[in-house]
Amino acid sequence: MKCFSPERKEAILKNLLPPLNMPVAEVSKLEGISMAILYNWRKEARLGGVPVPGPKKTADDWSGEEKFSVVLETATLSARA
Repeated sequence: MKCFSPERKEAILKNLLPPLNMPVAEVSKLEGISMAILYNWRKEARLGGVPVPGPKKTADDWSGEEKFSVVLETATLSARA
């Protein structure tokens, strides 16, 4: 099993989180990491209080606290892509 630095793990995990919300299968293929590891990382992030979209869970299903957290996280992003 590969070992990832905390910085690299965080960078990969950001692809799964808002605002990108990339599918696990896509990140797995892109990074060469098993989907099981990515699901585990996403679960750990959720348990750590990070607002992570779950299966079939849209932003409409998030609590007010989760929505606010995402707004704070993305507030500094540019509108230009």
